Amino acid sequence: MPNTTENLAAMAADLQGLMANQQTLLLSTASPIGVPDASYAPFVRGPSGDFYIFVSELAGHTRNMLNNPYASVLFIRAEAESRNLFARERAVFNCRVQEITRDGPMYTAQLQALQDQFGEVVSVLRSLPDFHLFALVPENGRYVAGFGRAYTINVNDNTLTAVPPKT
Repeated sequence: MPNTTENLAAMAADLQGLMANQQTLLLSTASPIGVPDASYAPFVRGPSGDFYIFVSELAGHTRNMLNNPYASVLFIRAEAESRNLFARERAVFNCRVQEITRDGPMYTAQLQALQDQFGEVVSVLRSLPDFHLFALVPENGRYVAGFGRAYTINVNDNTLTAVPPKT
């Protein structure tokens, strides 16, 4: 299928649909010496496209984000919904990590958004001193819709640009 403007708009809608059906994100962080850590976290997405997570210091990914301001986020179509496991639909965002301090203006608003999404458990977690709120700010992204269908995500407006095949 040629990458016309209409097809790219349809692909961008597919990407948004993939992400809208997820309540958790897969999270990749690294320690200060580069040891990788894969994990997950429930999230809400802010109006500017940032992903907000509320996580405990007991988790390795939290310690990593406190010491290394970069992380990757993965959204991937469930295996049962995929026609070919070698070409699962997925989106990866490389993000800058920003801790939202308890006295910051975004803290209350984003925790309320998390509580609205996930219920009273967030109220309980808010009372625990080892939990941190982070904004994962996408700097760039890649969307793969299948074999030979890879796109660069413009994180400012969520439009897609086809990645040319390697020759």
